[in-house]
Amino acid sequence: MQETIVCHSPIDGHVVAERPIASEAAIELALQNARSAQEIWKSVSLAERATMCSAIVDAMLAMRDDIVPELTQQMGRPVRYGLGELRGFEERARHMIESADVSLAPRVIESPDGLQRSIERTPIGLLFVIAPWNYPYLTAVNSVIPALMAGNAVILKHAPQTILVGERFQKACDDAGLPQGLFTNLVLTHEQADQLISDGAVDRVHFTGSVASGRVVEEAAGGALVGVGLELGGKDPAYVRADADLPFTAEQLVDGAYFNSGQSCCAVERIYVDESVFHEFVERFTALTNQYVLGDPMHPDTTLGPMISATAAHYVRRQIADAVASGAEALIDLSAFSADTLDSSFMAPQVLISVNHSMSVMRDESFGPVVGIMSVKSDQEAIELMNDSDFGLTASIWTKDTTTGKHIANQVQAGTVFVNRCDYLDPALAWAGVKNSGRGATLSEIGYQHLTQPKSFYLRST
Repeated sequence: MQETIVCHSPIDGHVVAERPIASEAAIELALQNARSAQEIWKSVSLAERATMCSAIVDAMLAMRDDIVPELTQQMGRPVRYGLGELRGFEERARHMIESADVSLAPRVIESPDGLQRSIERTPIGLLFVIAPWNYPYLTAVNSVIPALMAGNAVILKHAPQTILVGERFQKACDDAGLPQGLFTNLVLTHEQADQLISDGAVDRVHFTGSVASGRVVEEAAGGALVGVGLELGGKDPAYVRADADLPFTAEQLVDGAYFNSGQSCCAVERIYVDESVFHEFVERFTALTNQYVLGDPMHPDTTLGPMISATAAHYVRRQIADAVASGAEALIDLSAFSADTLDSSFMAPQVLISVNHSMSVMRDESFGPVVGIMSVKSDQEAIELMNDSDFGLTASIWTKDTTTGKHIANQVQAGTVFVNRCDYLDPALAWAGVKNSGRGATLSEIGYQHLTQPKSFYLRST
């Protein structure tokens, strides 16, 4: 029987942390304490909740010097980018705190004399957050802070690969003086998490991860009538029109494709380019890709670290090899990236042309540093290819004509469509996916709706 969860660094395989799995008694106590704390918390004023949640953010930021190298050791992103995740953490948390009064405000319905009608948002109760390793602070904060602001209690299960992030959340909540039991970080197996859901021990679950795991969560929740929010990844497309600013577009899409070694649910994984600018765009894109420095992510000059595991890297290498065997052309000379070895988690970025949708690399989520680029003859062809996917998280259109860009965006099947931007999450907008990319939404006013229950009031004078 599994007794501990071990985090091995993708850098060299050393053990970063090992933690005992929560006992059944500890889980039951956490549930009881959460329910008790939430009963009191739901009556605390919004202003007091905001003060407490702001203190949590401050407490987390106070740990930045320890968090940055610790995060690199756990999941391999170059240390030079560590503060970026914390800046995003703060941006999202502060926005959701500041917007709560408007998002949670009662809606008063115009009524005849002697009648008062309104709809208020009440807490759902207990939220179970299952967070991933690729952006461990950003993804967790999307749910944790808004849930607390809405008057809920939270139980967090963080990914084994970033097990220390859950402890950082717990420390920040404790240091801020959050009532005991209102937030609890638990070290759980997948089976224990599924059991919590299927038992109906929580009122809603927010899960970020693979489609396969999302289906397991949805199935567990179905019989228990537990609410579900799922973010399940993507195969996000970009369309470069003939009038796009090519230097700017290439620079932005290279970053959108390869940042975090492409291990982002909204990473750009396929690009469609108007045939009139195809060759120039590919030349610019490839030249920028060749500038990456693959190596030890603890070194300040490194811009591309290892993937999360050798197994993950092997999957992406197999996608590339299969594509090349089917006629694709790989443009990046791997000999320029000495850290890339076939049996390691260190993988160089790759650009593929002469690709098509019969290839896995253009159809299945890669979650790694590879992108396929296709030439198209028209806006309509680009739209059809962008929509030819089981996923629909984000998409981007690159053009100087924003009116046409918006017209194209209206026809693209995705939860978020950018014009002249990509791989970004604005906390003022709902973060949601269509098709296999997810269910529900986080952030924005829409996110608060998923963390509360509408309660209608009908008051008539006698």
